[in-house]
Formats: sequence, C-alpha cells, structure tokens
Amino acid sequence: MWRGVERRFNIYAPQMAVRRHIPWYLRWGMVLPFVFASVLLAWWAYDNGLEFAGFHRSKAEQELSRLRDQVAKLQADNAHLNDQITQYERRIQIDQATTQATSDQLKNLSDENVKLQEDLVFFQNLTATGGKEGELGVHRLTLERDTIPGEYHLRMLLVQSGQRAKVFSGSYQLAATAVENNQSATYVFPKDESENSQFKLSFRYYRRIEQSIQLPADAQLVSVQVRIFEQGVTEPKVRQSVNLTNQGANDVQ
Repeated sequence: MWRGVERRFNIYAPQMAVRRHIPWYLRWGMVLPFVFASVLLAWWAYDNGLEFAGFHRSKAEQELSRLRDQVAKLQADNAHLNDQITQYERRIQIDQATTQATSDQLKNLSDENVKLQEDLVFFQNLTATGGKEGELGVHRLTLERDTIPGEYHLRMLLVQSGQRAKVFSGSYQLAATAVENNQSATYVFPKDESENSQFKLSFRYYRRIEQSIQLPADAQLVSVQVRIFEQGVTEPKVRQSVNLTNQGANDVQ
C-alpha cells in the first residue's frame, strides 16, 4: 500500500496536464470557416472543371433562357393558329350549310316547277277531253314505301269535271290489303272517329291529297283501295285500287 502511494507522488509518477476549457460555440466558430472554405473550394473546382471540359454555365443558362422564350413564342403562335383554324372551319361549315340549303331549295323549286308543268298539261288535256258535268275521278294515284318500317305514303288528285260543278262534300276511305303471318289482312283508314277530320273532302274542281298510313312492321302491303263517299251516302261514289308499283283503274258508280 505504501509503495502504491509512494509511486503516485514521487518523481516517477505520471505527469498531469491542465488545459483551458473552450466553449462549444467558440469551437464551432473556428471550425465553420474551414468548412465553408472547403465547400467554396470544391464548388470552384467543379465549376472550373466544367469550363475546362467545354461546359460554360453562363452560356448554358443564356441558351436555356432563349429556348424557353422560343418555346413560349411557339406555343403562343400555335394557339393563334388553332384559333384561326377553328374560325376557318366554322366558316367552311356555314358555307357548306348555306350551299346545301341553296341546293335543296333549288331542287325543291325544280321539282315544284316540273310538278306545275305536269299539272298544267294534265288540266289542259282534261279540259280538252271534257266529261260529264260533276263527274268525279281519281287521278295520279301513287303508293310509296316510306322510310319508317310499316309506313306508306299515298298521293292522289281528285278532279270533278264540268265548268259549273257544284261543291263536292264528303269523305274518302283507304282500305289496305296486306299479308301478315302468311294470311291476308285488311286495314281500313281512318281507324276511328278521331281521324275523320283528316279524311273529309270539300272542293269544287280538284283536290290534291297526300296521306300516310301505318301498318304493323311485319305486314307486307299488297294494295290500297281508295273509296270516295258523298256526304250522306253509304255506298262509295268512286273506287280505285293501286299497288306499290302500278296504278289501278277507276270504278265510278
């Protein structure tokens, strides 16, 4: 024990150094400048290395800025051109619609002109041939299939001969003969009293009639018979039948 105490305090004992305490913020204050200097040195070396390799940052930024401005200008020009294209397309559509409307109008006028010329020739021939006073006839009876399945369109011209013919009052009836489920069937129009007003007649010399009829979609129309009734008479004054492809003959009573 004594030897241990003597060894610690004699001249051969380990030396002890006393150092001054330095606060942590002073230590960081001395270390940070070296860190910043190292970072700046590394950045300078990196930048110089890029320039040495042929890459100039300032020129690259200028070129990038120029390209961005060019892209913005091209986008603005593209938007302007798109607006112009839209306006031109609208003008073209308007012009096409106007041209189509004018073409349809010209076609309708041409068809109407042909129809009027045919009517003129027809009435001239009818006047030349004459006929019994008050005789009623069905002319230009046609039957066509419409675009809707089961729908058909009928046209006819009723003419009463004589220059002093009285006003004809009455009605007409359509009897359609069709084949449905391999069996013959007859459909009479008007179907009920609510449709009677469409089939009323009142004219002196002539009356043009256009009438559509609707059959079941699976029914095949064969022919239609037109029956003209004078007011107060149950028997038809005129009968005439027409097929889809040809006209029939008058049956006047």
